[in-house]
Order: sequence, then C-alpha cells, then structure tokens
Amino acid sequence: MQLFEWMGSEGVDLIDCSSGGNSSAQQIHPYPGYQVGFSEQIKNQTNLLTGAVGLITEPRQAENILLDSKADAVLLARELLRNPYWPIHAREELDDEIGWPTQYLRGRELQQLLGRG
Repeated sequence: MQLFEWMGSEGVDLIDCSSGGNSSAQQIHPYPGYQVGFSEQIKNQTNLLTGAVGLITEPRQAENILLDSKADAVLLARELLRNPYWPIHAREELDDEIGWPTQYLRGRELQQLLGRG
C-alpha cells in the first residue's frame, strides 16, 4: 500500500486495478469479476479512487460493484470491444433514465426510427 500512497502524493488520482496478464507464465484463472478484490482492497486502505476490471460483462454485475463500494469506476475494456453498445444495453436492462450525450443524439433518433428505443 505504500506504493499507492506514494503514487497519490505524486498526483495519481485513480488506480486501474489489474493484475496485468502480460506474461504467458502467469497462472491466472479468470472468472467474472476476478480482479475486483484488488480494487476493493486498495480503495479501503488508501485515499485513492479505484477502477475495477476483470471479466465485468453484465450490467447488474457492474452496478453492484459500484453500489457495494468495491470500486469508484468500472473499466469495461474488452467488453466494450466485443459489444460497443454495452452502455445502451445496460441502460435498458437496468431500466434507467440515463441521458444521451449530445454527440449520440442522432444514434438515439435512428434507434427510435428502427423501433428499438
């Protein structure tokens, strides 16, 4: 935790809590949310904001991570590469009234014209 405290004193404001996965020698056995515990531990033991990663693919899973204060942000990475419309699906699944960014209003109009929104 000393490293994170030092990073915070140097101006880092959010830690992306990933174990890496950069080496084929690592013996990582992924499961949904498998790296969220790193985020929760750092969040609870420092004053830094944390971002949770690690097979976060479902909207309710992401929402629960935030509601349970296991992270300050959910970083979706590969899931957004697989499904760039994930935020729209999350809004629909969670039945939330999230406003559309101005840049995307044309997409909303198209979605409505196609009977999907």
